[in-house]
Amino acid sequence: MLSVELHTHSSHSYDGRDPVEMLLEQAAAVGLDAIAVTDHDEYEASARAAELAPDYGLIGIPGMEVTSAAGHVLALGIREPVPIGRPFTETLDAIRDAGGIAVVPHPFQGSRSGVAPHVTDAELASADAIEVYNSRLLTGRANRKAESFARERGLPMTAGSDAHIAEMVGQAVTRVDAERADLDAILDAIRDGRTSVEGRRTPWHVSFRQAAGGAKRRVKNRLREFF
Repeated sequence: MLSVELHTHSSHSYDGRDPVEMLLEQAAAVGLDAIAVTDHDEYEASARAAELAPDYGLIGIPGMEVTSAAGHVLALGIREPVPIGRPFTETLDAIRDAGGIAVVPHPFQGSRSGVAPHVTDAELASADAIEVYNSRLLTGRANRKAESFARERGLPMTAGSDAHIAEMVGQAVTRVDAERADLDAILDAIRDGRTSVEGRRTPWHVSFRQAAGGAKRRVKNRLREFF
């Protein structure tokens, strides 16, 4: 079984803080086997992290968190950036065409661009996997709804820290029963549902700090557009 972190953000995300090297250092320090950097609508940093990962004793999973017309979708294992703003099902197809798998994060958290309010149950169930534990939870209700949805339909399940600062990498981990310790085997195991999830809530003060830092960076980025 491999311990895999599937949902993190670097400084290349508008709401991320740290460079990929810090995310990799933390992943290695907490004993993970693999990590995906999934920046918002950005691919470059993740591809670089995947290249650097072996230097830290890790398997790198290139990816991004794609903003579809319905909300966010994790594109894991892609070989190239995936276009943003497309309808949900077209986004899933684009992710697969790019060599990846489509995992829906926090689907029932509409305030965080979860897709469930904007797609049918059948469309949501057409994803390759559902993130059923996101460590940035409030009450846990949305996670429970995601897990119930996935279990009722026999869908593969994943967890993700949704870390926007390096020290939160590893808060939520997907245990993957992969046949080999490599990228393709991890993706195959997730598709097949050979996973289990482990997670801890991101502390409230850290969630607040992540959110506040993201808001500050959004303002700075917006100001740069005008000056």
